[in-house]
Amino acid sequence: MSLKPWREIARPHKDVLEGTFQQAEFAADISQVAAGKATPEYQDAEKFFSRTFITEGMRLLLISVAQRLAGQGGDPVIQLQTAFGGGKTHTMLAVYHLASRSVSTDKLEGIPPLLDAAKIHDLPRAKVAVIDGIHLAPSQEQIKSDGQKVTTLWGELAWQLLGDEGLSLLKESHEMGTSPGKGVLIELLNRAAPCVVLIDELTAYLRQFELGKSYKAGTFDSNLSFIQALTEAMKAVPNAILLASLPESSLEVGGDMGQRALNSLEKYFARVESVWKPVASTEAFEIVRRRLFAHAGERAEVEGISRQFHDFYRANSNKFPLETQSNVYFERLCQSYPIHPEIFDRLYEDWSTLDKFQRTRGVLQYMALVIHRLWNDNNQDALIMPGSLPLDDSTVRNKSIHYLPQGWEAVLEKEVDGARSDPARFDGTETRFGSVQAARRAMRTIFLGSAPAVSNQAVRGVSLEHILLGCAQPGQTVGIFEDVLKYLRDRLHYLYAERHIDQDRFWLDTRTNLRREMESRTQNINEREALEPLLKTQVGNLFGRQHSFAGIHVFTPSLDVPDEYGAGVRLVVLPPQAAYAKSDTKAAFAAAEEILTKRGEQPRQKQNRLLFIAGDYEVMRLLKEQGRTYLAWKSIISDIDNGKLNLDLFQVQLARKNADAAAQSLKQLARETYKWLLCPTQDMSKGKPTVQWEVLSLSANTQSLVADIEQKLREEEWLITQWSPVHLRTLLNQWYFKDGVQQISALKVWQDCCHYLYLPRIASDKVFIDALNKGLESEDYFGFAAGQDGDKYLGFTFGKPALVVLDAASLLIQREAAVAYRESIKPPPRPPVDSDPTPDPIDPKPPIILPPVPPPPTTVTKTRFYGSVTIDPLTAKMQFAQIMDEVVEQFTTRTGVKVAISIEINAISTTDFDEDLQRAIKENCNTLKFSGNEFES
Repeated sequence: MSLKPWREIARPHKDVLEGTFQQAEFAADISQVAAGKATPEYQDAEKFFSRTFITEGMRLLLISVAQRLAGQGGDPVIQLQTAFGGGKTHTMLAVYHLASRSVSTDKLEGIPPLLDAAKIHDLPRAKVAVIDGIHLAPSQEQIKSDGQKVTTLWGELAWQLLGDEGLSLLKESHEMGTSPGKGVLIELLNRAAPCVVLIDELTAYLRQFELGKSYKAGTFDSNLSFIQALTEAMKAVPNAILLASLPESSLEVGGDMGQRALNSLEKYFARVESVWKPVASTEAFEIVRRRLFAHAGERAEVEGISRQFHDFYRANSNKFPLETQSNVYFERLCQSYPIHPEIFDRLYEDWSTLDKFQRTRGVLQYMALVIHRLWNDNNQDALIMPGSLPLDDSTVRNKSIHYLPQGWEAVLEKEVDGARSDPARFDGTETRFGSVQAARRAMRTIFLGSAPAVSNQAVRGVSLEHILLGCAQPGQTVGIFEDVLKYLRDRLHYLYAERHIDQDRFWLDTRTNLRREMESRTQNINEREALEPLLKTQVGNLFGRQHSFAGIHVFTPSLDVPDEYGAGVRLVVLPPQAAYAKSDTKAAFAAAEEILTKRGEQPRQKQNRLLFIAGDYEVMRLLKEQGRTYLAWKSIISDIDNGKLNLDLFQVQLARKNADAAAQSLKQLARETYKWLLCPTQDMSKGKPTVQWEVLSLSANTQSLVADIEQKLREEEWLITQWSPVHLRTLLNQWYFKDGVQQISALKVWQDCCHYLYLPRIASDKVFIDALNKGLESEDYFGFAAGQDGDKYLGFTFGKPALVVLDAASLLIQREAAVAYRESIKPPPRPPVDSDPTPDPIDPKPPIILPPVPPPPTTVTKTRFYGSVTIDPLTAKMQFAQIMDEVVEQFTTRTGVKVAISIEINAISTTDFDEDLQRAIKENCNTLKFSGNEFES
């Protein structure tokens, strides 16, 4: 069965459709009915019962009234006491029309079955007296149609029942303002019987009296005495009945006199009363539906729509409240159609707690406006749901906030519904949300469920499952509404959210949720002074302390990134402004190349010691925003701790929770942002070396960022942590052993690998030495010498294990040269020995005399170095840096070597040095601690 819109199945009453009803029409006025001045819906008995759903309480009451009027028992006195808007007046009207009807009972819808249950075949018509305390005043006379003046309650009762005859019975007490006796009232009732006395708003009448003061209507005490006597008299007349309404809420009681009157009346009525059963919530469905809809739909169609909703709830059982899973909820859907039960639950359970909101009448007034607007707007929802409420309509909006405290107008207009509201804007820009109006439907549901009870609920807000119940329809994806709530929670200022017992709860309040304060503070955060240091700390924390790099430099200027061989490569984390994007690599590559080629103003030598990591351009924007958000929340917490912000306990807790959440989100975003690993290489194919960049994406889901980087570097061979001697031999043959060169400094090869991007990036000198040692165990790669003296290699090793020391004297020897040298230093073969075994005893051979063993060559120990160089004063700064890197650093990196550097400056001028120059030079030299400085002639 297709999911038809409610407007194609149900049909509202004409006055609801046309919007011609007056809100006052819903307020049944029994005095207007008694005077014949009410609207047809209330005045005409047939129309009244056609639109009235006889609840269980009303059914029992009408049976009792019918039995009493027929003289078959029944209660003589019935007290109607329920909360404001509980249906008391409507019940009185039902009794009025049943007793005073001008048509037969078979024309009153719902009455024949009721009389059958009471076993009454002929219900007599009765006289009815209606006393409305709102329309009477103790100090005023009531002038009747025949000119008769009536001043007291008992006079009013007597005149309505028997006219002048009744007044004559009570003449003395009426004129004196004293209560008539019980016997007189019994006689009055007997003459009028069968009769019904309806007293409405009695407390409102009695509270107008002042204690000890006499009025035309008598005194406070005389009126209470009359009520007591009347209730007693009713018991003595078998076919007379009294119905009186008493308020239950303090709002209706009205002041000290009202409370005094109510206390006394409850005591008198308690002796003889039968308390009426109020309207149940399930019965309210039918009351509202009967009054607002001329036709609620054929049973088969209603059940079909309700079944689809029920199946939808059961198919997504983990998303909706538990009560929606039972067949009872299916029946509720059918009973309340075309209005969703969730609307009734919220109005009757939450909104009815508000002062002045009448349970039945208030719901009728509100839903009449809603249905009229939805009908005119051609609403296509399958049910009228909380998410359907047209809160963008001014009339509906005004009615919605009528019972609420000040401040809700702005909340509705900005964050709930309307053309300029944030939810409307979100639905308009996010296609996924807009397809089902997810943002507006969610916020309407939250408003209906949370607006009336923000300050009273022990557990605030509407649960997620009840929000989904108020929004989603069969055929829609529930997850869209879950997503939109997360989206709204992070963007709206009056929306609050809190997790309670594994369930998210949302509510609206007229106080901002501190998000506006937070957003205001984000605008004042200085990027250079506050944001960048924060991001530097956050990004630095991603790497931890356990790693194999010589250093990790986060947002570090090129001058502060060391240019040294070190024990490992360095990882440089580029600053936020150097983010990487596939579509635009310029910023990241330019920033990395600046650090790669320069150290401050000087050229960088050990370029192959650097690797880079850059942030993602798209995510960087979110990271900066989150950084500002965190700093804003942090400043709010600081102001709270310092007493600069005056907030309630919940807002303080919420601020701290938001600050913690912002910190966690910042950490996660930092990880997601810094995901691009940049590796510099050098292309030599065109003869001119140019820097090239290889880029690799890192995963944000791995447990350790550093471990992921190290693994990627090994996999891509961007960093050599284990090196085979075959690769070292290939390197030597390609770059060094050519054009007749047969040996090369081992230290130079290592240092060249640190300098030049086209050579392998070796993790450390240990990796290089390990490759040397492995290569020397075989005769397939190269030879090694600890030094050289003329044509001789010192500590020559080839084809056997050796302990290599990497220093300036160590040499790597081409394999073929190593083979030739080894052959050249082999000792000469010994001369052959005579093999005749028989010696000549007469002429023995003389002994062989070996040549003397030459002493080992004397090695001259060199322990001092001296060097001097002349530097061009125009390029001295650069040349001195080169001297430091290429010469001085060779000494300072070795243990046990002391280096002294002296600088001698000679400046000769063809003219005289002026005094200002002499003074400046002298002062600078003294500051720089020159051992001597002098100007000479």
